[in-house]
Parts: sequence; structure tokens; C-alpha cells
Amino acid sequence: MSSKSVMALLGSAILAFYSSMAFSSKYYHPEPQSVIAQQIYDQHITALWICLVIFILVFGVMFYSILKHRKSVGHKAANFHHSTVVEIIWTAIPLLILIAMAFPATRTVVAMKDTSQPDITIKATGYQWMWGYDYLQGEGEGISFFSKLSTPVAQLNGSEPKGENYLLEVDNNVVVPVGKKIRVIMTANDVLHAWWVPAFGVKQDAIPGFIRDAWFTADKPGIYRGQCVELCGKDHGYMPIVVEVLEQDKYAQWVADKKKASAAIVNTAAVGN
Repeated sequence: MSSKSVMALLGSAILAFYSSMAFSSKYYHPEPQSVIAQQIYDQHITALWICLVIFILVFGVMFYSILKHRKSVGHKAANFHHSTVVEIIWTAIPLLILIAMAFPATRTVVAMKDTSQPDITIKATGYQWMWGYDYLQGEGEGISFFSKLSTPVAQLNGSEPKGENYLLEVDNNVVVPVGKKIRVIMTANDVLHAWWVPAFGVKQDAIPGFIRDAWFTADKPGIYRGQCVELCGKDHGYMPIVVEVLEQDKYAQWVADKKKASAAIVNTAAVGN
């Protein structure tokens, strides 16, 4: 088998392995569920393919040179100093590649920061170790609740098998309507936390005394899970995030039910006093 055939087979094997790792691994990105998440995913895949092509070209030339120009087949080392043209080329090509990658990345970063004109604004406050949510503006304004880990203690101590959503389940989901722009304002009550839902392409630090924000628009109904990703103490791994996306009519019903329950609690407290 010729060296060209060997290189072709090697390249095909690398491409197949790379593709399977990139698109089917459970440890890879979840399926994007927002415009920003899709852009991040697409640019990530594009960058990986560019890296793969560079890898194949560079190592292909290197191994070809080693095989075809080795001393055992009679080749002698060339004696030269440098080539200005080659140096310009191998400087210009990476520069052009970086510029081509920077344009879409910059456009995405700018879009990520545009939290203007949201349909709903929610404040997420990090605590040791849970999240508090306040619906500040839009449909659902006035709703507030805490969201805590709901994984059974028996699973935590190992006396029961771990469930499907082990450490990724809460007692109160963040509920939003599909297709609406949701602005999430993040802060923290004690130490650094971070609000991260990968399916929406949202990852933002929550800092005590500061306000940070991000936004997303969910493409379809479903339940999407995330976690605090800023080391915040001994129970850092026990403050997951669950966002439940509903159709508009179901969301309106959830809002009505939440407000009715809150009113009932207020009335009961008033009667007790």
C-alpha cells in the first residue's frame, strides 16, 4: 500500500472518530434551545473542524517529509537559511483564520449582552445553597419563591439508587413561556455563584453587591437543567437550576395558580394575626 493511501485511510479514520465524538457523546453540548446557544454551538463546531484540518495538514506534511526524505532512501538534508515569502505566508494564513473566526464570535457576544426590551424580567439570587427567584416585570410580576435541591436524602447517602436527574432536580422550577425574551438579573446574597443553563447558552456570575444580567428565548417547551458553576462552598454541587418552558396558555395558568396560592397564604396569615 502506498504512503498516499495510508495517509488517506488515516485521515478518514480521524474524521470518522472526530465526528462521532463531536456529535454523539453524552458528555458534549446539549442540543441548543435558543438562538444564542445555536450560534455558540455552530461556532464551536466550526472551530473544531478548522483545528482538525490544520492538524491533518501539518502532521500530514510532517509525516510525508519524514517518510519520503529520510536518510535511508538516499536523501540529504538541504542547507538553507530562511525564506521571507514562506514566513509571510505562514504568518498571514493563521491571522486570516483568526479574523474569520472572530467576526461571528464578536457578533454573538454583542447579541448575548443585548438584554433590552425583554418580555419578562426575573431576578435570580444565589444563596448558600439554593436559588431565589423574583419575577420583576412582565406576566408573572410579583411572583417570588426559593428553588432548592429535591433529590431524596436516601439517594444522597447511597441507600437508594440514583435517579435519572440526580442532583439536577428542584422543588420549584423557574417557569417561562416559549418564544418570549426572558431577561435574568443575577446577584448573590453571600458569596460568588453562577447561573448556568447550557441549553440556552446562558452562563453568568452572580456577585454579592452587583447586578449582572443575561437573556434567552426558548425555542420549544420542555424542561432544561443547569447548575451553579462558581465554587461557592461545601454544598456547591447541591444548587441546580431547572427551567420549565410552557406554551403561553399553560404559562398564564401557572401564573394564575401561583398568585392565587400567594393570596391564600397572605389571607391565612392575616386571619392568624
